[in-house]
Amino acid sequence: MTGTDDDQPLVEAARAGRAEAFGELVKRHQDRLYPTLLRLTGSAEDAQDLLQESFLRAYKKLGRFRGGSSFYTWLYRLAVNLALSHRRRRKGPVRLSELRGEGAAPLEPPADPTRSDPTLPAEQAEREAIIQAALDALAPDHRAVVVLKEFDGLRYEEIAATLGVPVGTVRSRLHRARRELRDRLSGIVDEPAVRQGTPDAE
Repeated sequence: MTGTDDDQPLVEAARAGRAEAFGELVKRHQDRLYPTLLRLTGSAEDAQDLLQESFLRAYKKLGRFRGGSSFYTWLYRLAVNLALSHRRRRKGPVRLSELRGEGAAPLEPPADPTRSDPTLPAEQAEREAIIQAALDALAPDHRAVVVLKEFDGLRYEEIAATLGVPVGTVRSRLHRARRELRDRLSGIVDEPAVRQGTPDAE
């Protein structure tokens, strides 16, 4: 995970009480952080709330930031763990069959500005919505490793550092999450879509 080398002067200025410096950090990183929170929560409203909470906590904890990593890496870890705590407080994972059951509301893809495309054919949009619903239905810890590895491109060691678990635990969770995604999607979408929507093992 890479950050911005120019962040440190802004961090120091924010520590000195210059609120506009921290405002610049928010502008730099909010659009990059939001999609991660959206995928972790499955809710645009929750993601926006957590984005604000993440920056608020980062501002309050600036004195603890020692510069051992980039500011964004530090902020990212804080935000991811906030999102995980939020998910764990919610009701357990939903079965995909419940989401697709009779009388259920149509599945809609989350309002992710990085992936939204109004020109997508209806069939493709529905397929992507089903895949996203399967991701949403994973347990928080399993969902987190999929998001961090497959969407955000973190290495195993970076995921382990972010979540505070051993690398072996990351690998185990990712293996189980991939298998669960394939099981949930099997028979609901075609095999190419399953392969596209669920990452292959390294």
